[in-house]
Amino acid sequence: MTADQIQLFTLFAAVFGLLLWGRFRYDLVAFGALMLAVVLGLVPSAEAFAGFGHPATIIVALVLVVSAGLVRSGAVFLITRTLIDASRALGGHIAVMGGVGAALSAFMNNVAALALLMPVDIQTARKAGRPPGLSLMPLSFATILGGMLTLIGTPPNIIIAGIREDTFGTSFAMFDFAPVGGIAALAGIAFVALIGWRLIPAPERDAGSDTLSEIAEYIAELTVPEDSDLIGQVLGELSEPAEAADVAILGLVRGGRRIYGTGRTSRLRAGDVIVIEARPEALDEFRSATKLTVADSDRENRLRADGDGVAVVEAVVPVGARIAGKTAQSVGLAWRRRTVLMGISRQGQKITSQVRRTAILPGDILLLLTPKDQHQDVIDWLGCLALADRGLSVTEDSKTWLAIGLFGGAVALAALGLVYLPVALGLVVIGYILAGVLSVEEIYRHIEWPVVVLLGSMIPLGAALEASGGTALLAGGLLSLTEGMPAWAVLTALMVVTMTLSDVLNNTATTIVAAPVAIGMAETLGVSADPFLMAVAVAASCAFLTPIGHQNNTLILGPGGYSFNDYWRMGLPLEILIVAVSIPAILVFWPL
Repeated sequence: MTADQIQLFTLFAAVFGLLLWGRFRYDLVAFGALMLAVVLGLVPSAEAFAGFGHPATIIVALVLVVSAGLVRSGAVFLITRTLIDASRALGGHIAVMGGVGAALSAFMNNVAALALLMPVDIQTARKAGRPPGLSLMPLSFATILGGMLTLIGTPPNIIIAGIREDTFGTSFAMFDFAPVGGIAALAGIAFVALIGWRLIPAPERDAGSDTLSEIAEYIAELTVPEDSDLIGQVLGELSEPAEAADVAILGLVRGGRRIYGTGRTSRLRAGDVIVIEARPEALDEFRSATKLTVADSDRENRLRADGDGVAVVEAVVPVGARIAGKTAQSVGLAWRRRTVLMGISRQGQKITSQVRRTAILPGDILLLLTPKDQHQDVIDWLGCLALADRGLSVTEDSKTWLAIGLFGGAVALAALGLVYLPVALGLVVIGYILAGVLSVEEIYRHIEWPVVVLLGSMIPLGAALEASGGTALLAGGLLSLTEGMPAWAVLTALMVVTMTLSDVLNNTATTIVAAPVAIGMAETLGVSADPFLMAVAVAASCAFLTPIGHQNNTLILGPGGYSFNDYWRMGLPLEILIVAVSIPAILVFWPL
């Protein structure tokens, strides 16, 4: 080995060791390694930050923003509320949730897809009376599997396509990953739905219930607008969408008076106020599904028209607060501070008057709709204390189809090769800003900057390893171990090694190292590099043995009540299955 190779291998070993140790953040480790490589002369100074402008890095950042826009517009609610049913048997529920999760993950970041569906799964488990740990792990695995279907579904695919473009001049297209990834995903989801969930140890505690019990439920009001399709329907007919969103309908207010007794059989009229009890997320989902408006709809419309958007915040009322003992109407919350009181949480106590005419008591938690970036001023003026930010927002359901259309058009143009994918996604982001689906501030909040730093730092290191001949050396070593074996055996060895690395390291780092090795192996064998790159793409994505192999596995660790050793029980047979079905598929669709 040359001196450069020795230094680079040592540097990569140190990076992987620090990532395994977990004492320092992965982005800090990667950036520190990059700076050290520049100082040692392993990476030219002129190329030190080339990774931050690499198409793979740009695509990952833009996909996160587009994912946020699809959630904010209600496009994802539209899918989940029509497909999820708490009455299904566990296997059927896992199959449906897994299918939805996989489909979403194909076109949005799989971490975002899981973050969106995880509360839905926990709610469904609570309604069905079962521990959420029985379905959260299958859901996590399904979202990971779904990301393999398209170019933008998961970072390893994006990185593989970028490396192929750098090496051979052409990238993989949007759906080039679909044949192999689709077969692997279908086999994997079938396994977790039919067999896999049975291998999960029974959780010791209902972690999801603990999580949900900490979330305040509000008494809130929604108004039937003048042009609503609900006019003429019986209030009781809203039970189905209310149950789907985990909302309790408490009553009906008409002309300022509460209708008792026959309220559920009353036919709805324009201007009727429906009183509900719900968590903030459920309130927004129910409002979006039924096209109802907040009780003070006129004020909400003016609020949206006046500024740069609205924010939803929660605040607790201490003793001595300006609003304590008063109503939102009496303190002039709407006309003084341009703020709408959406709901009140009073620790399970009933609220019999209209929300804005209810005297606020110390200890109440208020759900407020405020002008964006002015919420702290409003809370200070009320004399309240802000609760921790839970990322609440108001779904822009009037722009659902616009958001879907923009995204679908961009995907189609990129798939046909008419527009470069990063440009197409960039145009979607601009469209979301102009249409008001997302604000400029939200765009920067939704980008996972540690992931961007990791990618931007590791790409130049991977290029340096390849330029020094290090990847060719690794490829030769792996080939020597598989010498005399058929091509499918070499592919299998590559997948097993890559999958093992991905189980203990970040899949991004694994892909950056393994992809050049795969190309080197193909060149040594004198065959096409594409099947080897596909093997790496699949293997790097499939990290199922540990909670640290993929961010999705980490997300479910607490809510599912899992231990570190629970993952391999379902993950090991799943990884064996993925290798078994992927190798034949690769050889069929990407022949040597």
